[in-house]
Amino acid sequence: MKTVLVVDDEKHIRETLKDVLEDEGYEVLLADNGKRGLEILEGNMIDVVLLDLWLPEIGGMEVLNRAREQYSDLQVIIISGHGTIETAVRATKMGAFDFIEKPLSLERVINLVDHAVKINSLQKENIELREKSQKNYFMVKGVSKAFKETESIIDRCAESNSRVFLTGENGTGKEVIARKIHEKSSRKNAPFIPVNCAAIPQTLIEAELFGYEKGAFTGAVKNKRGKFKLADTGTIFLDEIADMSLEAQSKVLRVLEEMQFEQVGGVTPIKIDVRVIAATNKDLVAEIKKGGFREDLYYRLNVVPIHIQPLRERREDIPQLIEYYLDYFAKEYNKKRKSISDEAFRFLHSVYGWPGNIRELKNLMERLSILTRGEIISFQDVRNNIPHHGDHLIIDRSISLKEAKENFEKNFIISALRRNAFNITKSAGELKIERSNLYKLVKRLGIEIEK
Repeated sequence: MKTVLVVDDEKHIRETLKDVLEDEGYEVLLADNGKRGLEILEGNMIDVVLLDLWLPEIGGMEVLNRAREQYSDLQVIIISGHGTIETAVRATKMGAFDFIEKPLSLERVINLVDHAVKINSLQKENIELREKSQKNYFMVKGVSKAFKETESIIDRCAESNSRVFLTGENGTGKEVIARKIHEKSSRKNAPFIPVNCAAIPQTLIEAELFGYEKGAFTGAVKNKRGKFKLADTGTIFLDEIADMSLEAQSKVLRVLEEMQFEQVGGVTPIKIDVRVIAATNKDLVAEIKKGGFREDLYYRLNVVPIHIQPLRERREDIPQLIEYYLDYFAKEYNKKRKSISDEAFRFLHSVYGWPGNIRELKNLMERLSILTRGEIISFQDVRNNIPHHGDHLIIDRSISLKEAKENFEKNFIISALRRNAFNITKSAGELKIERSNLYKLVKRLGIEIEK
């Protein structure tokens, strides 16, 4: 829920604005002077301020100046019965969102507040999109049964508000899937806030999650919004949640139960509407038995479980990933696209164990795209760029040699077909076989021709 602070010395204006804005779904706080307005700003998370210029004790311009200095994302709408163009220009230059004269048009007030809230959301969304672009969060389409099952669960749970719990090894793409769920949900236009619980010192995690008030501890020189508040109306992604302390876990549990919290150093409950997606690479059942994770929190989070299989267990997706990343990095660095030799491809597809999963594959393709001197990535190029690859060779003893050969042949042909937009003639030319022979292989191996 978004919060509006009304600072005006006229009681009937405060009460009228409170009634109107609450009817529009806003939480409204009131102050009858500038000093009280600043105190409320220090103790609460405010989204928009409606600020009268003529106030006792501390004038509106001074309140505006202090507010903009301490709360850069705060939108302030000036209201005054003594408005002039000069005053409006001055207030705008100081960072006011807009200026409205008394007597107030309640319809205009509502429109301005709605617009200010939307601007805030768009600013957060732009930051998120820039971060997303920089970090290359995209979901490459796979063909494996595991990928299709995961995709099906994403489609079924995205539109709900159910909590999702992602498990899987490092590098399997848990954050990518969390973002995909958010993008397919009704919350897609609201913020997606990722939190790496393992990267935040335990002494600071509560301040990061819930925010803090000015003066709450040494170094807290101004109010700071926590990740849960930033994610309001959107999605918060708690990555590596098993690395969170038991004390922090208990506070997260309370937030999930009540959908409100108090920031560090604060006493006023802050209400939120947030979807929670959590993830871990650990066995939480084992962690619960060891006393390292709260069982009640586990059951709160584990409403829709999604386990992401490691890359070595869904090798059918490797050709698509290789081709995608070779295309991507050729465009990224404005270089001619590299191709990959049969021997190198066979090693990456059928032999190497991918301990770092998709993240490792992506980084390897980027490295090879930059460092390979020729146009073709050779097996030696691959070997030189995978340290200690001998420790991660895979031999699947559950299948026969014939099955292994067929698996490789099938994926090799699919890769060629994809490169040529499933054009049989072009693909046959690349594979150096007759067009009729390729048709026979496609039919025998059960390859589906995509249109």
